[in-house]
Amino acid sequence: MAMTATEKILARASGKNLVRPGDTAYPDPELVIVHDGYVAASKSQLDELGIPVLFDRKRVVFVTDHAVVYTTPQLAERGAAIRKAVQEWRVENFFDVGQGGHGHIFPMEMGMVLPGSFLFANDMHCTNNGAIGAVAMRTGTEIICVLATGTMWVEVPSTIQITLTGRLQPGVFARDLGYRLARNFTNGTYGVDWDYRVLEFAGDALDHMNLASRVAVCNTVTEIGVANVFFPPSEEIIRDAQQRAQRPFTAVYSDPDAHYEAELAIDLDRLNPQVVLPGAPDQATDIGTAAGQRVDHAFIGSCGSGMYDDLVTTARILKGNKVASRTRLFIVPGTTATAARMVEDGLMRVFQEAGAVVLPAGCGPCSRGTMAPLASGEVSISTGATNVAGRMGAKDAEIYLASPATVACSAVAGKITDPREFATCLY
Repeated sequence: MAMTATEKILARASGKNLVRPGDTAYPDPELVIVHDGYVAASKSQLDELGIPVLFDRKRVVFVTDHAVVYTTPQLAERGAAIRKAVQEWRVENFFDVGQGGHGHIFPMEMGMVLPGSFLFANDMHCTNNGAIGAVAMRTGTEIICVLATGTMWVEVPSTIQITLTGRLQPGVFARDLGYRLARNFTNGTYGVDWDYRVLEFAGDALDHMNLASRVAVCNTVTEIGVANVFFPPSEEIIRDAQQRAQRPFTAVYSDPDAHYEAELAIDLDRLNPQVVLPGAPDQATDIGTAAGQRVDHAFIGSCGSGMYDDLVTTARILKGNKVASRTRLFIVPGTTATAARMVEDGLMRVFQEAGAVVLPAGCGPCSRGTMAPLASGEVSISTGATNVAGRMGAKDAEIYLASPATVACSAVAGKITDPREFATCLY
């Protein structure tokens, strides 16, 4: 019987021939990824339960990406506890500070996560992996169940198909699409329920979306509570995965007659640059609404916009320009490999000459302001995952969200600025 790609991947991982929305499955993951906010606590909890070993230490990946610079004694102690847990559990795949980067990015770049993969992860932004046609399910605090037993129960989600037509116009980027989708789902424009649904993309426009663009869309819509996001892997993504793959893989696609709970169509030609207003990540509006707003702080990076292509776009805007005198701009590469490539290709020099500050690979300020925080009353524009009060420092600071291009242009102008004003720099 016909299935969507997500249903196929969950069925295979669960040892079943068929699953349907609403079914309960116990999938066997190819990888389990845990970031530094959960490792030490998970070790302590499993020790208290008398569980001394992991279900399979070779399939567990621990990542330090949130607190890559210890800014408090407590974070230093947590780092030590993580390394002790790695030693006692004999975890082979441990990517500590400076060794991998962001856990929602580098496993794809390194060929650890591949098209058709199923994995568990503790963090909601694991949906990034849908950009290459994989399925990752968030566990939250139930990660200890997976670490101990290798699985947990999962309800098979329904899928909404979104067909993309047209092309993104100059100055408009994939993150703008993600912001607009988030807004239109939550404000009722689409008239469908998005909660714990898979958003699966289709259409000719996908031919023009590279991996960084797909990651940006996955990342932004995740914030409204979807179960997952899925892009059918393109020939380019398959080819890149084959070059990096650490094991054999098979890409998975939905059957032509698969059932979707709803089907939507989006014309990219009509999309304008977006800015998300402070307070919630689904408050997107056309950029004209916020243009001219003073900017004290700008940040480009995070799990949604820290890929090499995002930084190339940023460099094109900053080259020959300077960050405004009353604005500070922080740039955070998603992975250590991207950081190295920035140096090799000259992007680092562009950023330094523009007056930007480059931070270590990882979450950067998006990790609750552990680095480059906001002071009381300040205004930030960023590519961070969310903009709830207090996310990057003071609770009365205001955080706007936008694409890397909009953030870079705004940092140069010292105020929120439409990237189409820098059109000659963008391509």
